[in-house]
Amino acid sequence: MDTFVKQRPALDMAQDILGCKWSLTVLQLIRQGICRPGLMERSVDGLTTKVLNERLRKLTRYNILQRYAYPEVPPRVEYQLTSFGQKFVYILDKFAELDQDVEDQNR
Repeated sequence: MDTFVKQRPALDMAQDILGCKWSLTVLQLIRQGICRPGLMERSVDGLTTKVLNERLRKLTRYNILQRYAYPEVPPRVEYQLTSFGQKFVYILDKFAELDQDVEDQNR
């Protein structure tokens, strides 16, 4: 009998992102069309450059976001959802629907 729990990378990733309000905030900003880090930072009170960069790196590492750097002066960087990221936010939308169902049941 195995005493070790099998690795579940998708669930680990979801837990890492769902447990972080800033990751969810960044995803929401990108879905609203705010794809440049400077504008993201200015759009949300309390979101610091350090935290934003950490979250963008994490979401890029999980292949939820794609980073695009343009060879301009000054440099311009934008982030967009990958096809995997679009599937991931679809699942987040389903969680939001469940949350609404729970609220409706409690009324």
